[in-house]
Amino acid sequence: MMKNATILGSTGSIGTQTLEVIDNMGGEAAVTALTANSNVGLLYEQILRYKPKFAAVMDEQAYHELKGMLSKTSLDVKLAQGIDGIIEAAAMDCADICVNALVGSIGLLPTLAAIDAGTDIALANKESIVTAGELVMTHAKERGVSIIPIDSEHSAVFQCLAGNEGNKIRKIILTASGGPFRGRSREQLEHVTLDEALCHPNWVMGRKITIDSATLMNKGLEVIEARWLFGVDPSQIEVVVHPQSVVHSMVEFEDGAVMAQLGESDMRVCIQYALTYPTRVKSDFRRLDILQRGTLTFEPPDTQAFPCLQYAYDALKAGGTMPTVLNSANEAAVELFLNGKISFLDIPRLINAAVSSYNVRHELDIGGILQADAWAREFVANRR
Repeated sequence: MMKNATILGSTGSIGTQTLEVIDNMGGEAAVTALTANSNVGLLYEQILRYKPKFAAVMDEQAYHELKGMLSKTSLDVKLAQGIDGIIEAAAMDCADICVNALVGSIGLLPTLAAIDAGTDIALANKESIVTAGELVMTHAKERGVSIIPIDSEHSAVFQCLAGNEGNKIRKIILTASGGPFRGRSREQLEHVTLDEALCHPNWVMGRKITIDSATLMNKGLEVIEARWLFGVDPSQIEVVVHPQSVVHSMVEFEDGAVMAQLGESDMRVCIQYALTYPTRVKSDFRRLDILQRGTLTFEPPDTQAFPCLQYAYDALKAGGTMPTVLNSANEAAVELFLNGKISFLDIPRLINAAVSSYNVRHELDIGGILQADAWAREFVANRR
């Protein structure tokens, strides 16, 4: 059955790969709406090719530039600007699925808007769940909306659980590549450069998530996300470092059986499964040659050199708005690092300072979450 898809963040890594998947599906999916931050040139090309009904741009200058470009065509596409435009795209009731590929906590309100519209969500924006997991999952259940994860680790768990409804989970095992600095001591991390941090050994990703992988914060955020997506206790989530990135994650059931999902490092597999779920369709993506791959290894994470993973477990234990503060402090610190204003080790330092200084609020609502977000960003900006 053909699906109409809205893609939030269509010019980013996940967004562009989603459009590749749609191309490969040969008419099995159509594009309803596209949104971008400021990459107006690429968004314009996407609009010309996929002819969506709606497009939105976060950046005001980019919006006016795109409006001028489209005025010279005969395309009938509605344009909008800012977060309100992104939310409007997410809320379009003519879409069957909303691919949320936005980066950061800005993805929360569009996620809730898609749920309000009754639209299933293919979720790459883990921050929606990290900052408001209980609210999002409860609301999705009330509306009968499916949330299908795109992140390779959560997609792997999701696939391992398919057909196992009702069977009790003993443990979820999330795998981590270890990033570009695996094996380095804290002292060796003191003078690493931005270019080194952006050089991931296995995956091609956006800049922010690549830095998160280097600090292991990405895995910490995934722990929080897994807790809410799969309804398990934090004590049931284990992280292991798997440098080959072949086993994308595992699930151990109460009888001792362990199921794993394996494959090459190709996000398109996860994206296509989310778009076609519950069926699988043929693709020409890279196949795993297990003999050529050879030995697969696993090791515990080093939380002394990479404390962000432990910070995430601690924030999850604290509950309430603490995961929001953790996430927002990380976003602010990573942005400073990307702009050359702080060092690599300043990222965990600022995050720890923020979560240590915050008085958690346990009554969760959108207003409180947004306040916690703003507090953490201001704290990092003032402490750097």
